[in-house]
Amino acid sequence: MRKNRFVISSAYIAALGGLLFGFDTAVISGAERSIQELFQLDGFWHGFTVAIALIGTVIGALTAGKPADFYGRKKVLIVLAALFGISAIGSALATNWHAFLFFRFIGGLGVGASSVIGPMYIAEISPARFRGRLVGLFQLNVVAGILLAFLSNYLVNQWVSNSAWRWMLGVEALPAILFLVLLFRIPQTPRWLVIRGQYTEALDLLRRLSSDNPKNELAEIKQSVNQGVNANADALFSKRYFVPIMLAFLLAFFNQMSGINAIMYYAPRIFEMAGFGTGSALLQSVSIGLTNFIFTLVGMAIIDRVGRKKLLLTGALGTAFFLAMVASILFRQSAENSWMVIYLVGFIAFFALSQGAVIWVFISEIFPNRVRAKGQAFGSFTHWFMAALVSWVFPVIAQSGDNGGGVAFVIFAVFMVLQFFVVWRFFPETKGKSLEEIEKDMCFSK
Repeated sequence: MRKNRFVISSAYIAALGGLLFGFDTAVISGAERSIQELFQLDGFWHGFTVAIALIGTVIGALTAGKPADFYGRKKVLIVLAALFGISAIGSALATNWHAFLFFRFIGGLGVGASSVIGPMYIAEISPARFRGRLVGLFQLNVVAGILLAFLSNYLVNQWVSNSAWRWMLGVEALPAILFLVLLFRIPQTPRWLVIRGQYTEALDLLRRLSSDNPKNELAEIKQSVNQGVNANADALFSKRYFVPIMLAFLLAFFNQMSGINAIMYYAPRIFEMAGFGTGSALLQSVSIGLTNFIFTLVGMAIIDRVGRKKLLLTGALGTAFFLAMVASILFRQSAENSWMVIYLVGFIAFFALSQGAVIWVFISEIFPNRVRAKGQAFGSFTHWFMAALVSWVFPVIAQSGDNGGGVAFVIFAVFMVLQFFVVWRFFPETKGKSLEEIEKDMCFSK
């Protein structure tokens, strides 16, 4: 039980990067209108200003793998915590548009890199029997951060009369400092220690991390790492890794083609399109964040029993239905406010239960030890590239005509139907298997 406490506390501290990830992603939704007015931005540059953090996430995700392999997962997480704090304070105090863009971009680097390093760190310290739930802590913290951002935006809007947007963005510095302090309490991962040849330290750490058989697990990790060396298999983009590369790409692609980040970034505006006032729209956004949090908890509770694949299949059907319902209201230009809330909440519930709970777990599992950092970086890069693209294009489509909003949601619904068939046909189940067992099942040695 004491060992379990150590691995759980280490996983939870690492997962706090997800809290900052979620907060940074959603907080702009409450500030974007004020920023547009302050800097007098037209539609194109307004979209660019909102998307600048996402551009940072693309670069952060793409470049995080190499320093994580060289310096270790823990040290990179410490740097990321500092980036979050600098971004929050700098964005809140920015006196011109260029400075604001710079500091939001810095925060985006932290978000993108944390989406690589956080889940990878947790996967590498977690026993197979509850790895899904522990890696799911990262996603739970992401949605907790989103809920916290929506709630913070609403409260700041109620309490602060001048420059409320600065307070909305600056609040993030507090959890960033807490994250930075707590990171000094966690260890490196045993798999990284093996890659660096520190076998004694790795064995001691496996004993502390609730391993059922530390010596056997160490032998499996060494075999996996050495097999990669003998096969000259450090290059991610090779024929041997085609399957996990495609699985990571497809999962990240469909995750964003659900429209989740468009909804998170523009939630208040979407509610305003349905007839809500500004204050009410911010409050309804809190309901989105709360639903996201509750159903992520449900997904975490069942992911190791139900499995990753069944959750993805269920979520694809549920999200497709509710996205189609939202589109029907927008096409009719109906004033059915309550139904808009119900349909968006239904979409969020199915998304959180399935893709939200699964994506970072699954991507952290399917790549072998020697290229896990690179594979996680590729999956996160795809995720954030698509997030930037969708978030930038969504307002263009939504404002293209009277039915623009409906067209956007129909596109999202169609992609969720397509996802169902792709997952059903091609995705394997990884629940209950060690990372080395998954590696053997995918036959990377061929």
